[in-house]
Amino acid sequence: MKNVQVIDGAQNCTYDIFSVTEKEYRLLFPGGADVEFISDFIARVGEKTALTVTKAMWKRLQDKKKIVGLHGTLFYELEFKKPFYPTKRESEMIVVLD
Repeated sequence: MKNVQVIDGAQNCTYDIFSVTEKEYRLLFPGGADVEFISDFIARVGEKTALTVTKAMWKRLQDKKKIVGLHGTLFYELEFKKPFYPTKRESEMIVVLD
């Protein structure tokens, strides 16, 4: 199992962490990616598969204090962050300094 942090646009977001199977992880984060946007995921795999993956994921909420490793980040409602992740790899994030 892999751990995925979900970050959404809500002001009261708690940045929950959910476990996904290896297969689900490969669907969410193909080709070595570790960042994904829900809109891109749906466009890539289709609504039916995306719903199957996320529905299963929501049932596997993890306690942040007990997890071992964080493997990916899934963004909801935060499309404005896409330019910062052109490769969808956190290690290659574009940092903008004011």
